[in-house]
Amino acid sequence: MLREFKTFVAVARDGTFTGAGHQLGLTQSAVSAQIRRLEEFIGVELFDRGARNAALNAAGREVLAHTEELLGLVDRMVRQVGSGHVSGALRVAAIASVQQSLLVQALAALRADYPDVSVRIVPGVSLALLGQVDSGEVDLAVLIRPPFTLPPELEWRPLLAEPMVVAVADGLPEMTWREALASQPFIRYERASFGGRLVDNFLRRHRIAVHDAVELDEIDAIANLVRHGLGVAMLPRTRQLNVEGLRFLDLGAAAFDREIGIVARRNADPDGLAGKMSRFLLTAAN
Repeated sequence: MLREFKTFVAVARDGTFTGAGHQLGLTQSAVSAQIRRLEEFIGVELFDRGARNAALNAAGREVLAHTEELLGLVDRMVRQVGSGHVSGALRVAAIASVQQSLLVQALAALRADYPDVSVRIVPGVSLALLGQVDSGEVDLAVLIRPPFTLPPELEWRPLLAEPMVVAVADGLPEMTWREALASQPFIRYERASFGGRLVDNFLRRHRIAVHDAVELDEIDAIANLVRHGLGVAMLPRTRQLNVEGLRFLDLGAAAFDREIGIVARRNADPDGLAGKMSRFLLTAAN
């Protein structure tokens, strides 16, 4: 909860969630989320919230004194005994398709160099994980590149590009990717996901009408449905994808990629745990 306590002090000193957010490099909603978590943790409200400011109430003033003492103690402890030793907890959010290969390699390297660091992996779809980085619930996220501009507090670091292909069952007769999409049932990459939006935009741009059969977000599950003859799909050729029973049709001149990268806070310490993990992820991607 140290992050939440530090945010609490910033709000108490500034008097507004927005001003504290500017100091910390957080959005107003992220500051609000952290203060709510702290209030739930302590069990009392800490502020009398007005239209434009956040004034400490009696409980908040009492907690502030203890918080400043606590943070001072933590700083002294780190300076006295923490030099040269790396420990702590890291929260990494990741989409399912990177958890079997890229994330494993990066975690192995992190654990080899910093065995006292504990890591919590938070699964989810890209949009939800992006919100968790923004609110401070996780330290970084590995996800599909968002189809919109990130808030200024967040930054994007590219890791790898995965080519999109049309997957068909190995026993299907030879045909082009256009013929496959036009003639076979379509296993759709869920449209609500960032990857699904890429597919949907592609189909619209090329004016291809498909016969929707099933829609889901999990890449391995989509491939398995194709493998068992339930239809064809447009999906990314990921590192860990089981190719048994599948044939992939390249898109030729219409080719495009699904981009995977890291979203982290722009003001994060490059030598902190999130920064170290980011470097291991970059190494694993190359």
